[in-house]
Amino acid sequence: MKSWFFVLLSGLSFGLFMLKRAFEKNVVSTSIRLNRYTSSSELSIFFISDIHRRSISEKWIKKVPPTDIVMIGGDIMEKGVPFSRVEHNIRLLKEVAPVFFVFGNNDEEVEKDRLESLLLKYEVTILENKAVKWHLEDGQSIWLAGIGDINYQKDDLKRAISEIDNEDLIVLMSHDPRVIHKLDDQQKTIDFIVSGHTHGGQIRLFDYSPYDKGGMTTVNSNSIHLISNGFGTTLVPFRLGAKSETHHIILQNKKSDESTLH
Repeated sequence: MKSWFFVLLSGLSFGLFMLKRAFEKNVVSTSIRLNRYTSSSELSIFFISDIHRRSISEKWIKKVPPTDIVMIGGDIMEKGVPFSRVEHNIRLLKEVAPVFFVFGNNDEEVEKDRLESLLLKYEVTILENKAVKWHLEDGQSIWLAGIGDINYQKDDLKRAISEIDNEDLIVLMSHDPRVIHKLDDQQKTIDFIVSGHTHGGQIRLFDYSPYDKGGMTTVNSNSIHLISNGFGTTLVPFRLGAKSETHHIILQNKKSDESTLH
């Protein structure tokens, strides 16, 4: 009897631990020095992906460091999430800074027209296979590009960057990290890529999962790719070995050969 009680108590404690992990509000701060970033001023980005069912805390979002732009990397919702919660999250993110968005696979499975209308209501820029120019204080321009969801074959990277000059610096947002397999077909350098989708595996048993843990890698020797574990969860509200995370990213002039992670 005691052994069963111990097993039950241990299982309950472990479940509560994974539940707590799933609802953490972690902000990972990263400074990245890019080869083609020539501006003397910095560009700060708040990147959040895979919100799914979570509700953003007003108290927490006000603690995010000063930010120039917010990038939402898709899956802002999923089936069953009330649009009132989505609107709450969009409104709070819009109060931080101008917002840019790409659709994820779960966004394709809801009332997409209604979601798009809600985004446009708050003047969110939807980067559906398109790019927009962002001007820095000293005159340098950066292109913010985005593609549609790869799972639903809505992506068109060639179209997204078609109007960008080869000399211009490009920041690309793709919900699905498999976008890196499409870079070889492009003649333009993608300087920095942000993605989500995989949740870092979400539940990693003995640090094993079909998906890699989130992190930052170099692609094709000249592109930096940041994959986020994401803010929310899918299927079950548990995490193990892949913490919930958002990102405060500072892009800088390259003065050294290393990125600084905090």
